[in-house]
Amino acid sequence: MKFNKWTLGLAALGVVSYASAARADEAPKMSQVQTALSSTTLSGYVDTSIQYNPTGSGSVAPVAFNGPTKANGFNLNVIDIALDKPEDESPWASGYHVELWFGPDASTLATSLWNTTVASSGLGTDFAIRQAYITLRTPVGNGIDWKIGVFDTVIGYESNSSPLNPNYTHSYGYTMEPTTHTGVLATYKVCDALTLVAGIADSKGPVINDRTPQQNGASDSFKTYLGSVSLTAPSSWGWASGAALTAGVVSGDYSNGAFGNDANTSWYVGGTLPTPNSNFKVGASFDYETDYQHPGFGGSGNPWAVALYANLQATPKLSLNARAEWAKNYLGTIAGFAVPSEQNALALTGTIQYNLWANVLTRLEIRWDHASNDIYGGTLSGGGTAQDNAVLIAAQAIYQF
Repeated sequence: MKFNKWTLGLAALGVVSYASAARADEAPKMSQVQTALSSTTLSGYVDTSIQYNPTGSGSVAPVAFNGPTKANGFNLNVIDIALDKPEDESPWASGYHVELWFGPDASTLATSLWNTTVASSGLGTDFAIRQAYITLRTPVGNGIDWKIGVFDTVIGYESNSSPLNPNYTHSYGYTMEPTTHTGVLATYKVCDALTLVAGIADSKGPVINDRTPQQNGASDSFKTYLGSVSLTAPSSWGWASGAALTAGVVSGDYSNGAFGNDANTSWYVGGTLPTPNSNFKVGASFDYETDYQHPGFGGSGNPWAVALYANLQATPKLSLNARAEWAKNYLGTIAGFAVPSEQNALALTGTIQYNLWANVLTRLEIRWDHASNDIYGGTLSGGGTAQDNAVLIAAQAIYQF
């Protein structure tokens, strides 16, 4: 059975079990779609949350899928529906994956041009094609597996799918990274310890079928290039068996003005490490962005973010997850604040996950963000003086099917 890179990393970290990862990633799915292709399966999840922001609805961390519209209230985050026909073991195997999002997070993902132009006003369509690709295998060497269509990016410690992440909120590093691409991706497993991934896409941005515009000297043929190398420790490494390390790069142009208009490159290194205590695991990630400019807000530079993760599996149902991160030159570039690009951010996140009901993932999270200057603004009534701290308390419940 094959898992995607986020599932492998999180399973190694202990955030998800390999059994639940199998249900979430490939098979067996709990529901069968009765079509001409009896092997087509249906899966997905419903993601909901409750947030309390004691520092004010305007004082929210500028990270992906977070904002004032989710503060101090009840939220439907997203409904995920996926159809799959996995590849079999034949040399010329084929299959497909279609994943659809419904809800506010679909507008934030912004895979349609409509969402990119109106998402800032909260008027998105609440629908997105998260992924849609066909899979093909060619019997060259150990076999090359291809994805053709719309697929997740190849870098990052955290997934677009919340159930596969250790925390409810996303990191600054994830927010810097691209999310999805339209193009072609090839994966080659050299051996159990080494996997290579390479691809080409229309742009770094998520807008499906969008092309790089003729600006800043770029031609219509300008494309985005992506690749990664993953290492996995063999069983002979004892307690360190299963440790994973991934390094990757995505270089191109976001193409649509809502994201940026200059070619830039995203670099990533991250991994997970078991410890002699089988119930305790750690992880780390590093993201670096070159030559990023945010249109309409000014500020430019080379922001970077580093994060440390820890997981303690206290009982079969109870896990404790922690994340500490530092983002440098971040708030003035990626987040779009009209402040100097030297703005920095520190964030500490603690998450308690307890799975009481069957198929339901429940979390309680506390997050504290601190900026180098007064950047977070607002109070519970919508006004007040800008401040340098943002606090979030949230509960999340996800039903997976």
